[in-house]
Amino acid sequence: EKKRAVKDASRLTVGVVVSRFNEDITEALLAGARETLAAWQVPEKNIAVLRVPGSYELPYGCLTLMKRKPDAVIALGCIIKGETEHDRYIANAAAAGIMQVSLAHRVPISFGVITTNNLRQAKARASGKTNKGAEAAEAALELVFLRA
Repeated sequence: EKKRAVKDASRLTVGVVVSRFNEDITEALLAGARETLAAWQVPEKNIAVLRVPGSYELPYGCLTLMKRKPDAVIALGCIIKGETEHDRYIANAAAAGIMQVSLAHRVPISFGVITTNNLRQAKARASGKTNKGAEAAEAALELVFLRA
C-alpha cells in the first residue's frame, strides 16, 4: 500500500485513548501513534493521552476527551482471543461505541484496536512497519484534512 503524503498538522489537537489491558501491546501501539503524530508535526503539547481499563471502556474515554474539543481522536486497544466468545463481544461493543461517539460529535476517531488469536500476532501488529497504532494515527489525521 502506498503511503499518504504527510501534511502539516502542527495546529491540530489530538486525543489518544489507550487501553491498559494488554499494556505491553497497547503501549507499543501508543509509541507508533506518537511517531506518526510527530512526523505530521503535531506538537507534544497538543496531544492528550487518556488511559482506560480495557477496550470496552474506549468509547467512554473518547467521549471524555470530547470535552477538550480535539480535531481527532485515536482509540488504541488489544483484544486477544480466549477460550470463549468474550473477545467478539468486547470488539463489537468497542467498535460500535467508538463510531457512535465519532458521528455524534463529528470528530474523527480512528479504530486502533487490534484483535488477534494470540500474543504473537498482537506483538507483530504492534511493532515496526506493521504498527497499527501508527496506522490509526495516520487515518485520524487524514480524516481531519477531509473536512470541508
